[in-house]
Amino acid sequence: MQKVKFWQIKPEIRILGIDDGPFDRRARGTVLLIGTVFRGGRWIDGVLSTTIEQDGTDVTERVVGMINRSRHRGQLRIVMADGVTFAGFNVLDIKAVFKQTGLPVIVVSRELPNMADVRKAIKHLPNWRERWRIIKGSGKIYPVRTKRRGASVFMQFVGMRRADAEQVVKLTSTRSLIPEPLRVSHLIATAMVRGESYGRA
Repeated sequence: MQKVKFWQIKPEIRILGIDDGPFDRRARGTVLLIGTVFRGGRWIDGVLSTTIEQDGTDVTERVVGMINRSRHRGQLRIVMADGVTFAGFNVLDIKAVFKQTGLPVIVVSRELPNMADVRKAIKHLPNWRERWRIIKGSGKIYPVRTKRRGASVFMQFVGMRRADAEQVVKLTSTRSLIPEPLRVSHLIATAMVRGESYGRA
């Protein structure tokens, strides 16, 4: 594991926010994954995309590849993910992302995950013990109170200090409870799959 990074959080720090598109849970196939490159929580600089397998095990590899191949790679400072599970229970290994890209990772969830329910849900999947190990290894979950009427979201992180991670979440939550890199990724992914954006990240 790389050392935790310490640096000043600038207002225009480059962040890659990742979210998946909608999918039919009764079907099996590939699911769209969108990454938006933001300067802080105000300006979007670019959009990245890839696909992952529904309930598969390839999201970590795909995210790392998407980052390391991007022309934005040199300017990125943080990766932000909407939870650790994508396309059903394709589990993102945030420690592996940090190790393979050198970028700290912040996971943001609107609600506090119910770990007992998650464990029950993944037990019917192949390699469920490995998925569970990655989920449990994502670190302690902390509440973060954003500017929006004092409401809280929940975060996990790797590669940075808690205070810095909290500062980034607050800095980027400019238009809603959820940080802009994640909110906009959700809107783009939904529009590309359904033809129109809807719902919330």
